[in-house]
Amino acid sequence: MDYKKLNAIIYALLAALFYAINIPCSKLLLNNVSPTFMAAFLYLGAGLGVGIMYIFHAKKESTEERLGREDVPYTFAMVVLDIIAPILLMIGIKLGTAANASLLGNFEIVATTLIAFGLFREKVSTRLWGAISLITVASIILSFSGEGSFSFSLGSVFVLGATVCWGLENNCTRKISGKSTYEIVTIKGIGSGTGSFIVAMALGENIPRLSYIGIIMILGFVAYELSIFTYIRAQKTLGAAKTSAYYAVAPFIGVVMSAVFLKERFTMLFIIALIIMITGTVLIVRDTLIHSHKHAHTHLITHTHDGSTHTHAIEHSHDHTHVIMEGKHGHTHSVEELETALGHRGEL
Repeated sequence: MDYKKLNAIIYALLAALFYAINIPCSKLLLNNVSPTFMAAFLYLGAGLGVGIMYIFHAKKESTEERLGREDVPYTFAMVVLDIIAPILLMIGIKLGTAANASLLGNFEIVATTLIAFGLFREKVSTRLWGAISLITVASIILSFSGEGSFSFSLGSVFVLGATVCWGLENNCTRKISGKSTYEIVTIKGIGSGTGSFIVAMALGENIPRLSYIGIIMILGFVAYELSIFTYIRAQKTLGAAKTSAYYAVAPFIGVVMSAVFLKERFTMLFIIALIIMITGTVLIVRDTLIHSHKHAHTHLITHTHDGSTHTHAIEHSHDHTHVIMEGKHGHTHSVEELETALGHRGEL
């Protein structure tokens, strides 16, 4: 048994579990805490926890790993969006059900992908377009309460607004993802938490009791910080693609916890949306595992040039799709890939 891989899978599932507890626990706390202060102390709990760890880790980082002047626009946008998104989420949770909010969290994948495609010209596979369509349909279904008639659910609208903000924030964070994770998470947590705190004070919301503040900050530490670090630990062994595939179970863990701890009942519309959402998530997992695999290898290419025969060993890496036929393993390459490889050697 590969214990290293097993431990990595456990870390990935723990990351999903830690994040999943956020919504049902927040639903309970929102009975005594305003949404904006809730968002503020969640992020402050995460930011302060990572900040303490960063104090001991900073000496190990090189200057290149730290954020520079060129990263300021993306960092600023990340913080602003992380102020808006959790406030919208907390309002959505307060107005709606925790199960709905958990499931609607999958729309963040749709928002992230569409923004990456529209603004940053990233490629989107056919399978992923299918998943986006299914998740969008499920999200539309969840946007209606279904109690007697198709009345619009205001809570779902706020949650969807939060996922769109996080979709844009994901793309901004991606631009600085090569820099220090500790520094990014610390700035994200303390900056967004402080911003939300200022907004709450400006709105005249009542500061929660110290006992609630402590509980919320612990929840932020677990749901955000521990989730991030167990996710990163899993990535070291599994890679980004497989880790994100395991992490995709987080919304469904949230749904189960909402049913068990909050005694929320599921309507027929919710069950239909759940089935569609699971199908869309399966497509995303398959797309992640199949299309995100990349490795380097060598081609031996023989061709005739000026009457002589030449053989070149060309090593390169690219995305490819694996195929298995009659028990044999192989993968496909396009003619353009080989021509490009030869072109780089000046042979064309």
